[in-house]
Amino acid sequence: MSSLQTTLAKSASISGSSLHTGEKVTLTVHPAPPGHGRKFKRKDLADEPIIDAKVENVKTVERSTTIAEGSVKVHTVEHVLSALSGMGVDNALIEMDANEPPIGDGSAQPYVELIKKAGIVEQPAQRAEFHVSETVFLETKGGSLMTIVPDSAFRISCTQVGPDGRFTQFYSTEITPAIYEKEIAPARTFVYYEDVKPLMDKGLIKGGSLENAVVVQGESVHSKEPMRFREEFARHKILDIVGDLALIGRPIKGHIIAVKPGHGANTDLARALSKQLARTAAMVPPTVTPKGGDILDVMDVMKVLPHRYPFLMVDRVVQLSEDRCTAIKSVSMNEPFFQGHFPGHPIMPGVLQLEAMAQAGSVLLFKHVNVTGKIGYFMSADSVKFRKPVVPGDTLFIEVELMQKKRAIMKARGRCLVNGEVVSEAEMMFGIVDS
Repeated sequence: MSSLQTTLAKSASISGSSLHTGEKVTLTVHPAPPGHGRKFKRKDLADEPIIDAKVENVKTVERSTTIAEGSVKVHTVEHVLSALSGMGVDNALIEMDANEPPIGDGSAQPYVELIKKAGIVEQPAQRAEFHVSETVFLETKGGSLMTIVPDSAFRISCTQVGPDGRFTQFYSTEITPAIYEKEIAPARTFVYYEDVKPLMDKGLIKGGSLENAVVVQGESVHSKEPMRFREEFARHKILDIVGDLALIGRPIKGHIIAVKPGHGANTDLARALSKQLARTAAMVPPTVTPKGGDILDVMDVMKVLPHRYPFLMVDRVVQLSEDRCTAIKSVSMNEPFFQGHFPGHPIMPGVLQLEAMAQAGSVLLFKHVNVTGKIGYFMSADSVKFRKPVVPGDTLFIEVELMQKKRAIMKARGRCLVNGEVVSEAEMMFGIVDS
């Protein structure tokens, strides 16, 4: 797999019925800039909200994986994420006019065909991979066993065990785009007959049929066509694992050994890997960033922002794209606010963390408008949370992501991190006016 990030060459769409809600839906995959990751856009809702496909946003995992931010949800994300991850697409905007993707034939093959229709192109940015550095083992109350060990490639070995041991299957493979397309993507979802009524009683699988699922009844298998693989159930479980682990946001180098996996166990493993990734990132010393391009040193920042000492809260911008800005603030004991904010127990005021997010957001907004003779005004803040104290010696990473822009007014989501852990976050609105 290439060391460069990839996206789609053009947009492409697919339509059909969703599995659990039974609604008609059109899904369109769009190209996205480097560092964007994979995100879902609910075109059917007001303001067309966007949800990041990250494990932090996982809300429910019953028979499928649902992500949500606030009241906005996207159900059954695993198949489309599996296809994007398996085919090596790092950055994509997945737009839908309902809350669940089309189920197709119950496999990821329709999404692989959609991706091939759109085409895949490399981008001028390095791909950040997650190399598993230590073994992780999980066991769930339902009897699922999930282990991942270090490996030079991405491999999955899966044992699928049905009720009373029926249709126990094993399959093991490396995951590459070519292998995924041929050996994993065509494997269809399946359900045991005794589970159908309880699922229907819960309002699920309203769109389920033999057109998009394999039904196991006793020792018999019911489907529209013969089994595609001898180990089709185990292969579909691998398909789900690839999709659920795509929620960590990086390609994985590691070997997963799964016994009786499910979406709950898969996302538990994704959370454990995200924590390992955060610990690993915290141990890596900051790199020296070059000047030029989308890297702004403090002198460049002061050409964009009107703030000056002691109220300039951005020391450097290390990433700047059309919809994302990452900035750095080095917190020193010499900061003037430490003289009066809890003397003897210095803590950076939360309102100044919020101000740092707003300043990084202004840098991002100036990416869209002409900065000459303009000034950014902070207009409002919602969903503000302060999670951990920031103290002298900390390096504050300030991440701001564009949510919505109308003329010179922008709504953005911001968060501050120290050692890979979120210390504060907020949704903000600010605008550009004449100075």
